[in-house]
Parts: sequence; C-alpha cells; structure tokens
Amino acid sequence: MQHYQAYLKDEAATAALGLQLAHAMAPGMAIYLHGDLGAGKTALTRSLLHAAGHQGHVKSPTYTLSEPYRVTVGGREIGVIHFDLYRMSSPEEFLDAGFREDFNDDNICIVEWPEKAEGVLPKPDLAIYLRVNGDGRDVELQAFSDLGQLCLDRLHFAPHLG
Repeated sequence: MQHYQAYLKDEAATAALGLQLAHAMAPGMAIYLHGDLGAGKTALTRSLLHAAGHQGHVKSPTYTLSEPYRVTVGGREIGVIHFDLYRMSSPEEFLDAGFREDFNDDNICIVEWPEKAEGVLPKPDLAIYLRVNGDGRDVELQAFSDLGQLCLDRLHFAPHLG
C-alpha cells in the first residue's frame, strides 16, 4: 500500500491537508491519528470537519471520548465520529462504551490515540502520523486497505503543503 510524507510548515499547511482529506475521504473509513500531545491531531480533525461542512465549534473529545458530527461527503450526509482515547485506561473501556458499533459504512471514524484501544479497534483504512518538527510538523499518511488507498489516490498531496 502507498504512503506519503511531507513537512507541514505551519497551521495553514495543516488546515490545507485537512481540506484535502475532507474531499478525499469516503464513508466507512477508519482514520487513526498518531502523535504526541500537541502534534496537531485535533487541529487536523477540526480543519477536516470544517472543510466537510461542519459550521460549529469542534472541540477535543478528551473527556467525552467521542463527538459525533453530521457532514456531507460526496453528496451523501454521513456521520463523522471523532474519538480521543487518551484518557482510556484499557481497551475494554472502548468495547464497554459500545464504540465499536460506530465503525460502519455510514460513518467515518477518526481516532486519536488508537493505541489505547489496541486489539479491539478495527484495522484502520488510513493512518496519519504527526510529529512536531521545529515550528511545523512532519506528517506521514499510510493506507492499510483499498478504501485507504482510494483516499490517498484522491488526495492531491503536494509539496506545497510544506
């Protein structure tokens, strides 16, 4: 499967990637965001949701664990569920909360800190790795399924992001 790497020089470059992802993603996708605190996971998700048409505030679901949104992707209204698993103490919490049911063809699930539910999360379609680098961040996108590959194929990933 394919992967892309780039340097995002600032918040505007991160927002540009979010915009591109919003137009490249497809219903049924599971997107996992990896990175330390402050690496830009929520900022990327926020820009993606706004680019997909969400008009309101996008908050980090650090305490609620998940926040649902309704957006239009490819002319179809779908759910985007933003998970932040940072505060989970075990993968069983993910199952006990019933979150696994959200991973279906009608939703796009974006998961921050997926390693907190390792072993119970479905395999991602797309993994995004963010690392702080100077004033910006390094980003790597990896496809793990045909749906993830379709997203990367649609993504106009270009050096101008950096």
